[in-house]
Amino acid sequence: MKKVLTYGTFDLLHWGHINLLQRAKELGDYLVVAISTDEFNAIKNKKAYHSFENRKMILEAIRYVDEVIPENTWEQKIQDVQKHDIDVFVMGDDWEGKFDFLEDHCEVIYLPRTVGISTTKIKKELLVAK
Repeated sequence: MKKVLTYGTFDLLHWGHINLLQRAKELGDYLVVAISTDEFNAIKNKKAYHSFENRKMILEAIRYVDEVIPENTWEQKIQDVQKHDIDVFVMGDDWEGKFDFLEDHCEVIYLPRTVGISTTKIKKELLVAK
């Protein structure tokens, strides 16, 4: 079985997230998604609208996702790859080059982002709409 891993906050789920998850799943048989915990988001000075538990529940309901795990630190990626027997690590191409250090442990693929949508864009547009 070929296992794929990706990371993200996955807050305010949109079609860009779904595109990423679908393309990631197409690279293997089993997709593991690591989502940032609320505590880790605080360390990153990032605030999600939905709690970790709610984001986890939403992701677990998506047909492309086989398993959801917590992301607690920047440094856990090698450990996650080894623990979950990951063959392919996938991230959006806005992170290109940042995870090349994982190439000693698995294949690393950066996928193009979906044009025209992002959580940041949604948040900005909602603020303007107020």
